[in-house]
Amino acid sequence: MRILLAHTSYKLPGGEDQVFADESALLRRYGHEVIEYRQHNDQTDGMSRARLAARTIWSESTYSGLRALLRSRRPEVCHFHNTFPMMSPAAFYAARAERIPVVATLHNYRLLCPAATLLRDGFPCESCISPFGSWNAVRYGCYRGSRCASTVTALMLTAHRGVGTWSRAVDVWIALTEFARRKFVQGGLPEQRVVVKPNFVATDPGYSEIRETFALYAGRLSAEKGIETLLAAWQELDRPIPLKIAGDGPLKSAVAQACRRDPRIRYLGQLSSESLREQMKRACVLVFPSIWYEGLPLTLLEAFATGLPVVASNLGSMTCLVAPGTTGLHFEPGNAAALAAKLTWCQENPDRMMEMGRQARLQYLASYNPSSNYQQVMRIYEMALHKSHSRQLRHQSDRSGGRAVVDHISAADGPAGWSATGSGIEAGESVALNDRAIHRARGVTEQTHAIGKQ
Repeated sequence: MRILLAHTSYKLPGGEDQVFADESALLRRYGHEVIEYRQHNDQTDGMSRARLAARTIWSESTYSGLRALLRSRRPEVCHFHNTFPMMSPAAFYAARAERIPVVATLHNYRLLCPAATLLRDGFPCESCISPFGSWNAVRYGCYRGSRCASTVTALMLTAHRGVGTWSRAVDVWIALTEFARRKFVQGGLPEQRVVVKPNFVATDPGYSEIRETFALYAGRLSAEKGIETLLAAWQELDRPIPLKIAGDGPLKSAVAQACRRDPRIRYLGQLSSESLREQMKRACVLVFPSIWYEGLPLTLLEAFATGLPVVASNLGSMTCLVAPGTTGLHFEPGNAAALAAKLTWCQENPDRMMEMGRQARLQYLASYNPSSNYQQVMRIYEMALHKSHSRQLRHQSDRSGGRAVVDHISAADGPAGWSATGSGIEAGESVALNDRAIHRARGVTEQTHAIGKQ
């Protein structure tokens, strides 16, 4: 199969970039031809606010450039990862214009929340999930602490929600967990188009039953990851279990201060993937105290792969990933005393912890390894092909009856949904309608110049 994978890389490389690279390599390993369409958010450097705002909503260069690539290479499926902000939703319409099935992975909560986290002031926030709720983010300046930037993102989300991009421009959406799937369906995505496929660990780090008595935290040192809760829990502990912290971020100085105050805490810095996995194979528990819903962190899957049980917040995706008493334990998010109590239990029950580690390894083998992930993604591509084929047959059937029923988004030359919905439009009228639709899409981007200049 010939597959186009599309992704806009982040300025600071993260988990989404790694997943894109891993899935590309996986498909090639199984003999598929992979065409990579890449953009990079470094391209925003030096770009005026007005131009960036317009491009976030509709990138004309993405639409024309990607469509030309698709016309020449003719992939059977287009699979999109991050399109924000440089690629824009115009990428979906380029694929639909060439009648190629569209699959998109929901790595974060951007379609529901301009900040992509569903988190505000240190607590989960779902104010933006409701129709037109994205404008709540403008009130609070949720995206990068800026009302202006939040306005642009909210406008992009509202405009594309209004014309049906999210509900009809993508054949299959991939949510990473069942929790995330429920949220996206609650936010308006068609339930029958949203499936669950987790990320995977590309290279098996190996299983280990030789464990030392220390807990491990691995990840970004930032507020949403629950670092304050982690450090406070060690002040609550009566028994001296050592803690090793790996990572970097804005709360690095707080971690350094905790190390000076408590000799049980050791900061390892930012480790290589290989070094981090070695720590996972030696630790007795991974602590995951995040206070936001999370997507599907690779750190947690890597811990499972090594046989390391996890103590995680009873929140968001962690409720689906960590099975209490089977692959780890849950504690009340943000509650340092509750976390300390769970860690005390871990020290007092080493045999149970070893068994949970074995179950974690089995969970990795069943759900998070390359082979199982490949089987899942191929089923999703087949589903997208079927949906796309059925849609085209319906469109041809409508036209054969002497009338061209204009689908909200499936017209040949662009996003017809930008115009008023029209069904039962005469074939001779469809071209004019489509031209007006593209004109309106461009008009929305032009209006954002005024926002960007404020």
